[in-house]
Amino acid sequence: MAGNIFGSLFRVSTFGESHGKALGGIIDGCPSGLKIDLKKIQIELNRRRPGQSSIVTSRNELDKVNFLSGIFNGKTTGTPIGFIIYNNDYKPKDYHHIKNIYRPSHSDFSYEEKYGIRDYRGGGRSSARETVCRVVAGSIAKQIIKNIKIISYVSSVGDISVNIPYQKLDLSIESIEKSAVRCPDPYTSKKMIEKIKSIKNNGDTIGGTITCIIKNIPSGIGEPVFNKLHAELGKAMLSINAVKGFEYGSGFNGTKLTGSEHNDLFISEKKTKTNFSGGIQGGISNGMDIYFKIAFKPVATIMKKQKTIDKSGNFVYLKGVGRHDPCVLPRAVPIVESMTALVIVNYWMYKKLSKYNNK
Repeated sequence: MAGNIFGSLFRVSTFGESHGKALGGIIDGCPSGLKIDLKKIQIELNRRRPGQSSIVTSRNELDKVNFLSGIFNGKTTGTPIGFIIYNNDYKPKDYHHIKNIYRPSHSDFSYEEKYGIRDYRGGGRSSARETVCRVVAGSIAKQIIKNIKIISYVSSVGDISVNIPYQKLDLSIESIEKSAVRCPDPYTSKKMIEKIKSIKNNGDTIGGTITCIIKNIPSGIGEPVFNKLHAELGKAMLSINAVKGFEYGSGFNGTKLTGSEHNDLFISEKKTKTNFSGGIQGGISNGMDIYFKIAFKPVATIMKKQKTIDKSGNFVYLKGVGRHDPCVLPRAVPIVESMTALVIVNYWMYKKLSKYNNK
């Protein structure tokens, strides 16, 4: 299986399945001498872990990361960082009933078509459980680019949206984490939670959007032509489970404006009057905030009876069992931030190689 490595200069390779013994990875390219704050890594993992509230899956995983190599006396050595996270609350028996059945809108059929075999235990490698490894790598990336601030929050659930510009919201970690759905607007957060609970009680699921902002990013981050910064951010976001869309800056709404309305006029060397460009021009950061929105579909596993087919092509009825998220958005926030950090740390390193220093 290809496609298990992300990044170039700072690269992470991950392994593991949803209901296997463990998940883990190897991080290569991390500079030596970086003081690692293990508590910060665990905090990020706790934000992603299941069982944290009544509106997410009840699977009870501790998600404690064990580092095997690459860190000595609290600092990185420059050698590959190996880590592992053991699964504690895995229940493969919950999935025996789908051993020969293709679940609607899951990867069961496509995986079997490609490989001739599939791990039916919670989707195996295709499960969002795999993203726990991304959070470990992303947390280390954040510690490298510590002056760059990456903030994400849930901006919509179904038809309930935050209608306040991000610049006017309290985007402190305290404000976002205070909300079970990770929405910094208290009024909208309450409505979102009520919506998710109602959907869950009906045995259904719901999707929405997450908004991400990158602040304090230097100008000159990114590569031109095929490796544009926004293209790599789009790839990173679309690699996350359940993501169906990505837009940055003015996005699709920008198509409704004229050029004179949409152009970002300079008011100083590194500041523009507006920011429809989303902080990126020519695939390279211009020093303004980078902001983008990611669309997540409703979780495919629902607790309602659905008609599907088995391996023999026979029509059968299937109803979801086990523990599943009625809405992935609250736990996806740290995943979005981690993937963003992995993109930025690579381009941050590339920038250091872009100019020759005579000193």
